[in-house]
Amino acid sequence: MATSTSTQPRDTWGSKLGFVMAAAGSAVGLGNIWKFPYTAGESGGGAFVAIYLVFVIFIGFSVMLTEFAIGRKTGLSAVGAFKSTDRRWTFTGVMGVVSGLLIMGFYPVVGGWALAYIFKVGGGLLSAPSAIGDSFGGFISDPIQPIMWMGIYLLMNVVIVMRGVSGGIEKAGKVLMPLLFVILIIVSVKGLSLPGASAGLKFLFTPDFSKVDSSVVLAALGQAFFSLSLGMGCMMTYGSYLKKKENLVQTTGMVTAMDTGVAILAGIAMFPAMFAFGMEPAAGPGLVFVVVPQLFAEMGGAIGILLALLFFIGLTVAALTSSVSLLEVVVSYLIDEKGMKRSTAVLSASAVMSVLCVFASLSLGGIGPTLFGTGAFDIFDLLTDKIFLAVGGMLVCIFAGWRLSKADLEKEITNNGEVPFPLFGLWYNLVKYIIPVAIAIVAIMGIKSGFDSGKGAIMLLGIGIIAIAGLFSKKF
Repeated sequence: MATSTSTQPRDTWGSKLGFVMAAAGSAVGLGNIWKFPYTAGESGGGAFVAIYLVFVIFIGFSVMLTEFAIGRKTGLSAVGAFKSTDRRWTFTGVMGVVSGLLIMGFYPVVGGWALAYIFKVGGGLLSAPSAIGDSFGGFISDPIQPIMWMGIYLLMNVVIVMRGVSGGIEKAGKVLMPLLFVILIIVSVKGLSLPGASAGLKFLFTPDFSKVDSSVVLAALGQAFFSLSLGMGCMMTYGSYLKKKENLVQTTGMVTAMDTGVAILAGIAMFPAMFAFGMEPAAGPGLVFVVVPQLFAEMGGAIGILLALLFFIGLTVAALTSSVSLLEVVVSYLIDEKGMKRSTAVLSASAVMSVLCVFASLSLGGIGPTLFGTGAFDIFDLLTDKIFLAVGGMLVCIFAGWRLSKADLEKEITNNGEVPFPLFGLWYNLVKYIIPVAIAIVAIMGIKSGFDSGKGAIMLLGIGIIAIAGLFSKKF
């Protein structure tokens, strides 16, 4: 029987639509609009997209359904869900909370950049296209400006999460997710109308499998996994607020489809226009803040400014819906396990996150403490992206496949046999045998790439944190 330290009545989603929008918002983030296009560009376009879609359908859907099922079955967030079943597995939940905390140690920094660029575009950024790159470099290395915008962005998160699940997160999702889709469609339509845009669509959707190697496959699996907010406790926490009558299979499919739709739309919004103006598709992480503004500047006039404004509003919206869910992971833990009131939990979690964000922001300007020669921003990113999320997702699948009863899982997913799920056997075998191995490969390759890039000490730190979480998890 699931138990919790908190004596407060547990919040629930007000409607299925509200949950789907909030969960899709959690999955849709900077990974879809910022990371997907540049990863696709660096990994050969169409072949990467094809492999990515296969991984989303088989691995992303399966892991998300697993997290929803565990969360709803226990009615508890990341730590409590494992603890209530087997205390020896508590550390898996602890890793989710730590991951949420560390991601929120740098994510609001980038969210603040997106927010700032709405005002920068409005202030005439596009009037000097050649200076856009230098402008971005000067902005992120400034010790004051990015922290100010990060603070405003984090405050927006606090306001939403403070209002609770149905009153804050759900209401925000119902407004922000449709807004994001509308913005991306508008920008995409304009891009597709440009002469030469068809070359961009060909690059994005015509697979050339001769260009596929192990790095492309790993990039696609990593992108599919991380863009769906898996392995960090978000979906488990959101699932814990679900009513028993909801169809888990259907809602998981809807969330996965919406997340993938945004990623593909982001590619359509960028690549056709980039090819039309002869820009390089493999522009790396600077794609959104350097190349995209130059793209809109090339369009010229009021239409370029308007589309740029819409794009960065969309980017801020995508970031906000994800960071809200990450904040909720930590808040839900404090409510469930420490018995805090929501307001106290939100303020406590956001205070710690704001300190981490200040260190992360300062590190980009070469200011602030470093560890093993690496700044806070890169440390938080490396630990979560390369280690914690992959290990967390792998352990969730092992827990579901080897610790939970197959019959109990089937009852939870099918609502005691009322919801048909003829692929249950396939899903169960994927979760039990195939997916843990696939994710382990990603984790090992991620750690290896960390060592190869001279970040071995950071990788060892991450492995040490996991070991410590395992040793002291009972205290959580």
